[in-house]
Amino acid sequence: MKILILNGSPRKQNTAAMVEACKNGAESAGNEVCVLQVGKMKIGGCLGCEYCHGDGKGRCVQKDDMGQVIDAYKWADMIVFASPIYYSHMTAQLHAAIQRVYSIGKPAATKAALLLSSKSGQTEAAEVYFKQLIGFLGMENCGIFKTVDDGNMSDEKTAEVKSWAESLK
Repeated sequence: MKILILNGSPRKQNTAAMVEACKNGAESAGNEVCVLQVGKMKIGGCLGCEYCHGDGKGRCVQKDDMGQVIDAYKWADMIVFASPIYYSHMTAQLHAAIQRVYSIGKPAATKAALLLSSKSGQTEAAEVYFKQLIGFLGMENCGIFKTVDDGNMSDEKTAEVKSWAESLK
C-alpha cells in the first residue's frame, strides 16, 4: 500500500511523534510511506478562481509547494492527516492543502484516510470535518487517534499508533 502522511504541524513536537510511529509501523509492514511536512510548506489557500477546472486542466494557477502534495496525493492509496488542534480545528496549513486538492478532486487510487490529532483544546469540530471530508471523497474512515497535550509523545500512544500501522497491508 502507498501511504501519504500530511503533517500539518509547523513545529516538530507532539504531532511528529505520532507521524513517526505511523510511518515506522507502516513501513515495517512493507508499505511505501511518503511524509510531507505541509505545516512548513508554502501553500496558499484556494482562490476560487476555477482556473484548475478550465484552462488549467487540473493544475492550480498558484505556483507554490502544493504541486508536491498533488503528486503525492495522486500516488497514494491512503491519506493520513496529522495535525495539532488549534481553536477546535486542524492547522491552517493542513486545511489549505486539503482545500487545494479541489483542483483534481478525488484521485481514483485514494481509498482510505486516518486522522492523527494532538490537542490542547476541543477536537470535536476537527473530527466532524474529517468524517464529512472523507465521506464526501468516498474514502474509508480508518479511524482517529487523538491525544491531549503531550500524551502523543508517550510510549503508550506511539506504540498504539505503530501497532495499528503495522496491521496495514
